[in-house]
Amino acid sequence: MSHELLLNLRNLACGYQDQRVVQNLNLHLNAGDIGCLLGSSGCGKTTTLRAIAGFEPVHEGEITLGGETISRAGFTLAPEKRRIGMVFQDYALFPHLSVADNIAFGIRKHPNKARVTEELLELVNLKNLGKRFPHELSGGQQQRVALARALAPEPQLLLLDEPFSNLDGELRRKLSHEVRDILKARGTSAILVTHDQEEAFAVSDHVGVFKEGRLEQWDTPYNLYHEPATPFVASFIGQGYFIRGQLGSPESVQTELGLLRGNRAYGWPIGGAVDVLLRPDDIIYAPDSALKARIVGKTFLGASTLYRLQLPTGAQLESIFPSHADHQVGAEVGIRVAAEHLVLFQACGSTAAHIPAVENGVRRYSTAL
Repeated sequence: MSHELLLNLRNLACGYQDQRVVQNLNLHLNAGDIGCLLGSSGCGKTTTLRAIAGFEPVHEGEITLGGETISRAGFTLAPEKRRIGMVFQDYALFPHLSVADNIAFGIRKHPNKARVTEELLELVNLKNLGKRFPHELSGGQQQRVALARALAPEPQLLLLDEPFSNLDGELRRKLSHEVRDILKARGTSAILVTHDQEEAFAVSDHVGVFKEGRLEQWDTPYNLYHEPATPFVASFIGQGYFIRGQLGSPESVQTELGLLRGNRAYGWPIGGAVDVLLRPDDIIYAPDSALKARIVGKTFLGASTLYRLQLPTGAQLESIFPSHADHQVGAEVGIRVAAEHLVLFQACGSTAAHIPAVENGVRRYSTAL
C-alpha cells in the first residue's frame, strides 16, 4: 500500500458566519487509510467533515486533496468537483429507484454502468437484491446501498457522517467491521465522524479526538489508549481515574498505592506533583496484598466484573476482577497495581485548588457522551 499523503488540513479554522467552531486544526490522511473524527456533540467534528466536503467555507488555513488546494480563505472548490463521496446518517436513498438504480445514480453516463453496479452489489453483500426498493430493505441493508452508491464514481475520498447511528448495538458493531472490510477491499480512503469510541476503533487506522473545536490528538487507536497526549484524551479514551502522586525519579512515582514504577522516563522536576492515570486493567485483584480498597460499586460483565473501589483517602478507582472472585459492596479487597506503562501528567502547582481537572485529589472523567 502506498503511504502517499492524500488529504491535508493545515491550520484550519472554520464554522458558521463569524463563529469559529474549529480552530488551529492540523491533520493528514494517507492514501488507503481510514480516519475518524471522534468527540461529543458540538465539538466540531461534523463542521470539519462539512468543510472537507465543500459545504462550509474555511476562515483560515487550507485543505488539500491529492496535492490540489480545494479550500482556503476566500476560495471553496464546489463539492461536485472534489471527487469526494458522502454517506449520510439517514442514507438519503431515492425511494422511487430500485437498489441497482440507486447505486448507479452517480455513474449514469458510465459505459460499463451495469457491470460496475453488479460488482458493487456483490461487494456490499446485496447480490440478489438489485431489483428491490429501499423500503423493502432493513436498515443495515439500506446503509450498504448508500455505501455502494457513494463508491460507484470511485471517489478519491469517502466521508461518512455518523453512518451507523440509526442502527442498534449489535448491528452497528457488525456493520462497522463490514464497512472497514469493504473500504479496505477497494483501497478507498475515508473519514468517518462518530461519537462512539468502539465504532471509531473498529473502523479506523487513525482517530482524532476533538474537544470544544480543537483537535487534542490525531493518532492510532493503540497510541491514544497507551500514549494519550492530554488528560482529556486519557480519560475520554477508555475508562480512567487519576490519583495524585509525587515524581520520585524519572521512571517512578510515589502514591498512596505505594511506589509505582513504569517503563517511561519523564523529565519533570523530581518531587513535583503529578496526576497518575489508572485504568481498570491496571488494578489487579490480589487477595494476599497488604494494599486494601473498599468496594463501592460493581457491574457484572459476564467473564469479568468491574468493581468501583475507594481508597483510604477517598480517591476512587475501577478494577476488572475475574468473574468468580465475587465480592459484595462494602467489602474490603486486596489489590495491586500492574501499570508498567505509567501515564503521568504534570499537576499545575502542587495544590489541588489550582487544577480544574481535579477535585479532592482525584477526578473521574466521564466517558459517557
